[in-house]
Amino acid sequence: MADPAVRIPDAKVALSTASVYPESTSVAFEIAARLGYDGVEIMVWTDPVSQDIEALRRLSDYHRVPILAVHAPCLLITQRVWSTDPWTKLQRARSAAEKLGASTVVVHPPFRWQRQYARDFVSGIWRMAHETDVRFAVENMYPWRYRDREMLAYAPDWDVTRHDYRHFTIDLSHTATARCEALEMVERMGDRLGHVHLADGSGSGKDEHLVPGRGNQPCAELLEGLAARGFDGHVVVEVNTRRAMSSAEREADLAEALAFTRLHLASAAPVRGS
Repeated sequence: MADPAVRIPDAKVALSTASVYPESTSVAFEIAARLGYDGVEIMVWTDPVSQDIEALRRLSDYHRVPILAVHAPCLLITQRVWSTDPWTKLQRARSAAEKLGASTVVVHPPFRWQRQYARDFVSGIWRMAHETDVRFAVENMYPWRYRDREMLAYAPDWDVTRHDYRHFTIDLSHTATARCEALEMVERMGDRLGHVHLADGSGSGKDEHLVPGRGNQPCAELLEGLAARGFDGHVVVEVNTRRAMSSAEREADLAEALAFTRLHLASAAPVRGS
């Protein structure tokens, strides 16, 4: 028999609930179900539903959309969500993931002013990783820039590959903002790359989260490389649709992002005779 011409990896394609902002978490479930995403990643933020385990379970059951990952509340605007203590936030994110059946908690490196948290972060993440089957996937960040000035806002480093973590998240909008080579970072992550935030960027000082294919990041090459090596983590579409003029335009952007992702995850393989 001939080998199949197309090889589809086991990676599931999820929609980050952040991708529908300023719409709500519940709207993200509706759109994910309508467009055919494999699941969602919950961005825990100021939307009360994103913080409510039972509400999230009901949405998942109603729309038949599984929750694949939980993004811990570690943004500037979520400093008081689920406690002001960063370790408590991670413990609650882990508990939420376990209760909701999600396999991954996404976490950012600490801000530099969180000195004690930053000092213990690497060892603390390892300690928490040993306590659960949930993956703590630490996400690459970027220097903050204003005009020609650069500020290192994250500790121990925005480049997470400079430290020893069990699992990583690669975010291609962040590699664009950091102006680093995304595929080289992926190589450094190696088999510890467990999670992908798929978005694009142009290399400006802003974290743009463009629809894949609209910037200069190697989104297609990354997906094809993941397919070739049989990546079985999650690929999460995390794009900015705040400028959409209507719900229909937002949904069209998210449909385009899903189509791009599925297309490039279907890696070409040679067809051979029996």
